[in-house]
Amino acid sequence: MILKFSKYQGAGNDFVMLNGNNISELKSSDIKKLCDRYFGIGADGLIIIKKSVAADYEMVYYNADGNIGSMCGNGARCAAKFSLAQGIIQSNIINFKAYDGNHTAKIFPDGVVKISMSEVKKWERRGDDFILDTGSPHYVKYVSGLSEVSVKEEGKKIRYSKEFVEYGINVNFAEEINGALSMRTYERGVEDETLACGTGTVAVALCNLLKNKSLIVGKYEVAINALGGDLKVIVEYGNDIFKNIYLIGPAEKVFDGEFEL
Repeated sequence: MILKFSKYQGAGNDFVMLNGNNISELKSSDIKKLCDRYFGIGADGLIIIKKSVAADYEMVYYNADGNIGSMCGNGARCAAKFSLAQGIIQSNIINFKAYDGNHTAKIFPDGVVKISMSEVKKWERRGDDFILDTGSPHYVKYVSGLSEVSVKEEGKKIRYSKEFVEYGINVNFAEEINGALSMRTYERGVEDETLACGTGTVAVALCNLLKNKSLIVGKYEVAINALGGDLKVIVEYGNDIFKNIYLIGPAEKVFDGEFEL
């Protein structure tokens, strides 16, 4: 089988993109091979855009290990650009379905994509660390000397700890220096450090508000630097709920190609 694909990246998070209208069902082993950086195309995950009766399209995300994934923020931004390029949609304002429900996207002329994220109503604080779900589960750990952290080694310890080993968790390491917030991420399903993580960016942004501010009702904007680039989160807080959350950043096509399975 010959697959026509596109590869996209959002802040260094890279994805194999497939038009679901043009392919038959893929096996988990197929997806794992496509994402393999040595014997395949190479990517942090794979996204299939499928038809939806309730939205402009459905985004189905798979982790690089071949298993179905949860919400992927950077992947969703790439999916919007891919769907427009494929003619699946004709507008730069989009409604789409993902693992955690319905979302909106807006593509700006400069290539930046803004997507809506799910409300966050619950979080757990453990000292200076946090656990919360922003469409995918995240553990946020504040560190000193972020650039020196062994993200794969330290992230793996948390992800495979007794508490999280069954379902897994993404682990984000964050540091704020002179008002500038930076993060690095260990992603489950990739089982390694990635250059960025969309749902992780939202998690770090919310945790930074919880950590540093006496939160009052209002709208907040948080800029975050990941290894692959800069992202921004806009969020409203009120009644112990984070709502109207938006993830904003660039998404770009890397190349088109064909792959024989």
